[in-house]
Amino acid sequence: MTSENVKTMQTYASLAEFAPDWVTTPGDTIADVLEERGWTQVELAKRTGFTAKHINQLLKGDAPITQETAGKLEKVLGSTVRFWVGLDVQYREQLAKREELKALAKESHWLKELPLSDMVRFGWVTKLSDKAQQVRECLKFFAVSSVAAWRETYAKPVAAYRASAKLKKVGPSVAAWLRQGERGAAALRCDDFDHAKFETTLIEIRALTRIASPTEFLPKLTDLCAKVGVAVVLAPAPKGCPVNGATKWLAPNKALIMLSVRGKTDDKLWFTFFHEAGHLVKHGKSLTFLDILGDTELGAREEREANDFARDSLVPRGKYTEFLSGGTISARRVTAFAEDEGISPGIVVGRLQFDQKIPFTHLNKLKVTYAWNHEGK
Repeated sequence: MTSENVKTMQTYASLAEFAPDWVTTPGDTIADVLEERGWTQVELAKRTGFTAKHINQLLKGDAPITQETAGKLEKVLGSTVRFWVGLDVQYREQLAKREELKALAKESHWLKELPLSDMVRFGWVTKLSDKAQQVRECLKFFAVSSVAAWRETYAKPVAAYRASAKLKKVGPSVAAWLRQGERGAAALRCDDFDHAKFETTLIEIRALTRIASPTEFLPKLTDLCAKVGVAVVLAPAPKGCPVNGATKWLAPNKALIMLSVRGKTDDKLWFTFFHEAGHLVKHGKSLTFLDILGDTELGAREEREANDFARDSLVPRGKYTEFLSGGTISARRVTAFAEDEGISPGIVVGRLQFDQKIPFTHLNKLKVTYAWNHEGK
């Protein structure tokens, strides 16, 4: 085999390292070698024992290169069986990809349902100019093979949640947010879920509310929860996703608590976390709970129980009653009470405002305001 012939085969072999938009047949390589040697198709047919028709089909890519065919090409043209079979496999893959993209192009209308601009802005998917490629990119994000599979896996479950008209309308945005939570959780190594240890860990987590910086308390929160089987993921909410938090069982021994970082102050963030924790403590593993922003339908028993759990875990009922009976509510009294309880003063302020003990305009300076980036940090 000539040096030029070797270079030609090496060039075609390198094609396996990338995915071109064009399709080259194994026959192109065969034709190059024939040209270099000055052979006709008839000559190749004689040397391989194939018919002239079969050689012509090989050159056009109509006939596959089997192990037997590759063995003969190895003897006659050089290179290896693996090389010739690899060329054919690559060619068939590229044909299949081209057909797949044709089919995906017909599904491009689906992209209008998704919060695509935010998904790109948050770094969840790559922006692509080709619509079919963009559909493929989004399907990979959701880990489904088709738009129909996406509707079964994500759209229907979200739309059916408590028969909420709001979620039926914005289901794709919520689905994208939940999927990002699944992706984040997959990257976290967690021990098996332990109900008793999780409840005990919540006592340690309560003390984290006094740490003002998310860069300091988030790694500790994530680590503490991972050790008891709970993946905690913070992700920004895309446009049209009216959700503060969510609880979902990813497996029998692994749960997800997801926060949307929509709450800019410490009282909102920590109440949402403990609300979702309440679902894990008190409710079964078959449901996904979504904490919907501004939802007035919080009449479900599970939601009331989760609210009560968060409220009493953060500010114990008996201690709170004693505080209320202690005189005029002031910044000094709130700070002292929070210090005694080992929690953030902002959480106490949020509780007082919610219970209408003080106006929503009062004592807000005691709250910590967070500035989140697109990664929820």
